Amino acid sequence: MRLTISDLQLGEEGIIKDISSDLIPLKLLEMGCLPGNKVQLVQVAPFNDPLYLIINDCHLAIRKDTAQLIEIEKM
Repeated sequence: MRLTISDLQLGEEGIIKDISSDLIPLKLLEMGCLPGNKVQLVQVAPFNDPLYLIINDCHLAIRKDTAQLIEIEKM
């Protein structure tokens, strides 16, 4: 089963395994959204979009459709 960032529950952490880099904005890659980095879901906005994350001590908000492109492994 393929898990993505959008599958995380509040407070859960995971390790980024794979990214569809041609569809991911370059800014996310520059901010540390790369394979091997830890990601934690901190908060979800109303209507479940966007997701508020911490990736390698960097606080980000990303849309759910973008989060579904980033494959993770739960910790």
